[in-house]
Amino acid sequence: MAGPRQAKISDRIKEIVAAMLERRVKDPRLGFVTITDVRLTGDGQHASVFYTVLGDETAREDTAAALRSATGLIRSEVGRQLGVRHTPSLEFILDAVPEAAREIEELLAKAREADARLAEQARSARYAGEPDPYKRREADDDVPEAP
Repeated sequence: MAGPRQAKISDRIKEIVAAMLERRVKDPRLGFVTITDVRLTGDGQHASVFYTVLGDETAREDTAAALRSATGLIRSEVGRQLGVRHTPSLEFILDAVPEAAREIEELLAKAREADARLAEQARSARYAGEPDPYKRREADDDVPEAP
């Protein structure tokens, strides 16, 4: 579990990287990128930067290549603005949360459709036999209790 210092540094790295991508990195391959999270190791030597890209698979691949080529520039700016003794190495990772959420939403929609079909079938269903399947004898009601 990261401490409050790592959390502050992670948030600051997230802000710096987002500003760099918006203002200083002019690579035409860079798509519409959103920095979603930064996770810093306990010793502060490595930072994993999670991002999402709006677009198709080609846009994701082009953006990944642009981020790889700009990693040195971004890392030097992170080190300059953080003012820490050791600048963490940066690793850009495509965030899988949006795709997983989309898949879950699709599965939930399919489950809702299946439930609706089943409810429609149940509405028109009839009992195979009598509504009360248990046989009852009227004489059972008149049996005296044991002494």
